[in-house]
Amino acid sequence: MKKIILIEDETSVVSFIKKGLQENGYEVSVAFDGRTGVQLVQSNDFDLVILDIMLPEMNGLDVCKEIRKTNEHVPILFLTALGTSENIVLGLESGGDDYLVKPFKFIELVARIKSLLRRSGNGSSPEIAEPEVDQEYIFQFSDLVLNDYTKKVTRAGEDISLTSTEYKLLLYFLNNPEKVISRAEILDAVWGVNYELGTNVVDVYVNYLRKKLDHYEDKLIHTVIGMGYVLKKP
Repeated sequence: MKKIILIEDETSVVSFIKKGLQENGYEVSVAFDGRTGVQLVQSNDFDLVILDIMLPEMNGLDVCKEIRKTNEHVPILFLTALGTSENIVLGLESGGDDYLVKPFKFIELVARIKSLLRRSGNGSSPEIAEPEVDQEYIFQFSDLVLNDYTKKVTRAGEDISLTSTEYKLLLYFLNNPEKVISRAEILDAVWGVNYELGTNVVDVYVNYLRKKLDHYEDKLIHTVIGMGYVLKKP
């Protein structure tokens, strides 16, 4: 049973979401303020965090940043009434993986949760020995290898730990090697945002990815000034 923590201060919303998720087979813990939410995430092993922005004690953006200081892996889904482009960007830049605006359809919430769990490797699919994995799951570029079944990433044989958003960004690059990709294309593919937000969220996450991949001698992700980014050999 997957463990989800809901950090939300509206009791009616908590009751509705908790009941629905439990009926869908999830174990749900609740924190009614941001500071308690951070403490619970840091002291427990949750598979996913659902997080409001407007919270007592500590707002959701700060909660997300605090969680990311010690846990890069747990998927974080913002669930909030703040639905402007600026709010979405702030949520993503603070370390969130997805953003759902209230009011919402419960079926969409469940779909987002399942997608995040799959992307993070916390889904319900059974594990399989790596040598038996079909080659369609394996993406390789230079000495970089991504196994999209086990969600394992290595470079030069060394394991690389990525957040779910970093992983999705890398997978998009690997699906488009040698192609110059615009920021708008990346926003659409990775975050599902198909309009220009006037934000540097793409640049921020490309830099996160570079720090983890490109501390080797050969850099793989290159900036094409005025156009975007490209995955190519030096």
